[in-house]
Amino acid sequence: MPARSSSLIPGPLGQLTDAAPTAPDDFPSLLSCLAQVPDPRRRQGRRHPLVFVLSLAACAVLAGAKSLAAIAEWAADAPPHVLARLGGPCREPDRGALAPPEATVRRILQRIDGDALDTALGSWLAGRERAAALSP
Repeated sequence: MPARSSSLIPGPLGQLTDAAPTAPDDFPSLLSCLAQVPDPRRRQGRRHPLVFVLSLAACAVLAGAKSLAAIAEWAADAPPHVLARLGGPCREPDRGALAPPEATVRRILQRIDGDALDTALGSWLAGRERAAALSP
């Protein structure tokens, strides 16, 4: 019997590691698919859009992150232009978009609807597969 994983990342999100590398044109479709996931947070006090945190998590897992801490670390190390491209808010124009703190990433990823996230990521991956099949 295989050892049980200690990772707090849901199993379906881990399947993204086998996906083909993303291209800049993939981000708009990724963001629109992730926008379908319902936000479990109250409206008041939201500093980072849900789609931004989810896109950071997806990109971090595609880059090899295997834990919530690794996702937050990847996000903290991402350059401001990448954060902005993924929908990060820019509150201070001279600093660019900022990554959410690890506690925020952890709280959000623990509370989201896993089935909705699986559906959103599955539709994005299916769209990429269809596009790859149509291209010569």
